[in-house]
Amino acid sequence: MTRKSDLPLLLLDNSSVMTAMNQGEYKCTNLSFEEARSILELYGDDVICGFTNPAIESIIFEHLGISSRHYPYKSIRNMRPNQDAIVFKLYVTPSETQPIIEVEGVEAKKIQNVYVYCQFVNRKPEA
Repeated sequence: MTRKSDLPLLLLDNSSVMTAMNQGEYKCTNLSFEEARSILELYGDDVICGFTNPAIESIIFEHLGISSRHYPYKSIRNMRPNQDAIVFKLYVTPSETQPIIEVEGVEAKKIQNVYVYCQFVNRKPEA
């Protein structure tokens, strides 16, 4: 059985990151999907999910190419000094083209583009 550390990796989204970064100083770095996958693999089971968005969870597994896992959920109020997090940032833009397609006899129209990128956040040690 894997022993959980006092500083598990946190998985956050647009909303939960603002609560988690409530106090302290932080360093933020953009990550490639490959780097995010490597960090998740490094932490193994020592990961806590700070959001409840199934769309982001599917992004984590499908686009990062890792096997599906259920990470325990916890509402994160403050990151601890020296704690790491991966933040999945979603942003939506209106579709510049709005093609209409037919699906099972019903018209469907593309109205948005959804993008996701990853950031690595580390809370600096307290002075």
